[in-house]
Parts: sequence; C-alpha cells; structure tokens
Amino acid sequence: MPVASQPVGRRERNKQDKLDRIIAAASELFADRGIDDVTTQEIADKADIGTGTLFLYAKTKGELLLLVQNTKYAEALEQGRADAESTPGVLDAVLAIARPLVECNRTQIDNGRTYLREMAFGNPEEPRHGEALAIVAQTEEAIAAVIRRDERVTEGDAATLAHIVSAVMFLSMAASPNITLSVQELMHEIRGQVAVLLPR
Repeated sequence: MPVASQPVGRRERNKQDKLDRIIAAASELFADRGIDDVTTQEIADKADIGTGTLFLYAKTKGELLLLVQNTKYAEALEQGRADAESTPGVLDAVLAIARPLVECNRTQIDNGRTYLREMAFGNPEEPRHGEALAIVAQTEEAIAAVIRRDERVTEGDAATLAHIVSAVMFLSMAASPNITLSVQELMHEIRGQVAVLLPR
C-alpha cells in the first residue's frame, strides 16, 4: 500500500512564499536596473519582508543574483541540450548548447557578468554558489556527450575538451572587451575558438 505524502506544514509554506516573493522582487528589480543599482532594502520592501528576513535567504546581493539566475541558466542549458540532439555535426551541436546560455547571460549584461564572477569566485560551500557550479558541471557533461559523437575522441579527451570549451564560453561572456557584442557576435567569437579545439 503506497504511503501518502505528508501535507506541507504552514511554516514550510510560509518559507516558500517568502522565497518566491524574494525571487520575484529581485528578478524584477535586477532586470529593470541591474544588480549594482538595486539595494537589498528595495528588494526587501518589494518582497514585503524585513531586511533581516531577506538575509536569512541570501546574505549578499551576489547570492540574490545567483538565486534568481540559477533557475534561468538551468532552463537555458536544458534548451541547449534539446537543440543539440537535433543538430548534426559536433561543432554545431556544441554551439547549440552554448547559444541559449549566451542569450541568458546577455539578457542584462551587467547581471550576466556579475553572475559569472559570483559563480567563479564565490564560496562553493554556499548553496547558491554550489548550484551555479553544478550548472557548469552539467554544461560540461552535455558538451562532452556531443564531442563523443566523434568516435576518434576518447571519453577522457572529451571531458577535457568540454572543460576548455566551457572556459572559452564563460570567459567570452565575462570579458570586458565583449560588453558591447551582440549574442550573434559573441557566438561568432566562441565558434572561432571552439572550431580550433575540436578534431577535424
């Protein structure tokens, strides 16, 4: 006989409601004005909670940005994986994975660059940073799977190449000289670098 799932208690529902309000408030304010021009007090006010409560969910604006963006990047990765499945050719399939991630990153360029900085240099023990790093690992796994379509590439080499492709992609998105590049221009730059790496 199956065990009935326990109903979620009032306390847990209240916590989830506050978290949802925080994510919605931070997402809207960051999208409108960028992370640098938004204060934690404004986020707390928009979410209708106290700043002390806000800091129980995220200690810094960087963590708030991770909270907002991790879901968006995970969705972009899923879109890229799906696109890669129907894309012939290793290079084009790798770029199919990259494109939705680049588009996600460029939605608000300052937020995108800050997200990458927080992900790379934040405390990996903090759950939001850990989630962001897991997305990077999943991205590399997806890229490695595509690279392994080429039977000449060993599993170990595919993992190494995927790590390098990921670094190229994230560095291209974060680099100051690339701030003004469109998604198309950035993808062209990434394509040029990745094409040199992959076996021909």
